[in-house]
Amino acid sequence: MITEEIKGLQVDDHKLAEWDKKHFLHPTSSIKQQQEEGPALIFTEGEGIYLKDIHGKKFIDGLSSLWNVNVGHGRKELGEVAAEQMSKLAFSSAFATFSHEPAIQLAKKIADITPEGLNTVFFTSGGSESNDTAFKLVRHYWKLKGQPDKKKVVSRKKSYHGVAMGATSATGLKPFRDFTTSLAPDFYYVESSPEAFRAFIETEGADTIAAFISEPVQGTGGVHFPPKDYFKEIKSICEENDILFIADEVITGFGRTGTFFGVEQFGIIPDIMSVAKGITSGYAALGGVIISEKIHQDLIDLSDGLFMHGYTYSGHPTACAVALKNIEIIEREDLVANSKAMGEEMLAGFKWLQQEHDIVGEVRALGLMGAIEIFREGNERFAEPLSPKIVAESLERGLIHRGVIYEGADTLIFAPPININKYEINKMINILHDVLSVVEKNID
Repeated sequence: MITEEIKGLQVDDHKLAEWDKKHFLHPTSSIKQQQEEGPALIFTEGEGIYLKDIHGKKFIDGLSSLWNVNVGHGRKELGEVAAEQMSKLAFSSAFATFSHEPAIQLAKKIADITPEGLNTVFFTSGGSESNDTAFKLVRHYWKLKGQPDKKKVVSRKKSYHGVAMGATSATGLKPFRDFTTSLAPDFYYVESSPEAFRAFIETEGADTIAAFISEPVQGTGGVHFPPKDYFKEIKSICEENDILFIADEVITGFGRTGTFFGVEQFGIIPDIMSVAKGITSGYAALGGVIISEKIHQDLIDLSDGLFMHGYTYSGHPTACAVALKNIEIIEREDLVANSKAMGEEMLAGFKWLQQEHDIVGEVRALGLMGAIEIFREGNERFAEPLSPKIVAESLERGLIHRGVIYEGADTLIFAPPININKYEINKMINILHDVLSVVEKNID
């Protein structure tokens, strides 16, 4: 097959695969697999919930690519607003108090839609930068408050917060930390219970702890929901001990859970919220850290000199323009409500699969974040996880999703675009039904 011209050259798919192996080091991928097999797929187009590869085969994007294409693929409005902004002001710096309209307008819009009191935004290029910024910010904050020893950051086991140095250090999934030997100090991980957090505070001392960070729903760890009233108790503990609460909404924000932000499901307002992914639905690289009025006022009152943190692309004009249009689409098409309704449809489908297949254990979903646990009869894990086989079979049938096998898990996870409809949900469930039937027949 011949692809489009690249710089005047006709390039076939075989050549592209060779170039991929030689010149493209892929993120979070098996280097050995890439070298032996080449790229698994080369995508060329996207439309709605579908992706199309170089051979013209269509796939349901059952994970919104990386949990981020919330409004679906092929949104011409987003391309048009990006082109318009690029032709007008593609980029300008936000350093030294320079500013521009898209960043100002987006900051105001975010203040309007976030939980009450979260009114000020620092822009980044993505989720890892957002969480790294949050960690630097809380340590800077306590230093300004005359408590420089408050620098420890506590997260939950099975959490995921990104791959920058600080973000990796905060991630509770050990395989991500094992990748590097240069983790940042003063990051700690506790079990998901208020008692575990209280015990940690008693051992370490509240005067050494800067912040607690958590995803409202753990995504990469396997779509784990918190215990009942967990976050209310954790927030109360934080307030009692003068510890800041950071909500990592990188995955859960902008409609993913059936509310605009995941914390709205649990009745709390964090001190700091980190966002990315769904803020632009992946059409441009953008993230942010949203801080409370109190923190912002303290920074104003106590700061002297420069705020010595910033990225070249903080408040990128084109990315901010795309984000504004993306949020407009979410609101205009009522996609938050659609996420809730279609999430219920997806969960109903999972429960039907649970009845039809012996290997399906617990199923769960909140909005369009869902998971299917794979077990032997009696809730025992298979010696060799089946998730990779199920994911591979699904891919053959045109469905993209992910398997999680970290730390003994065997879990299928799903997060389709939040503009998915009932017909498309059923199509996804029917593919999974066929796949699970095939895999069950071949169990040793």
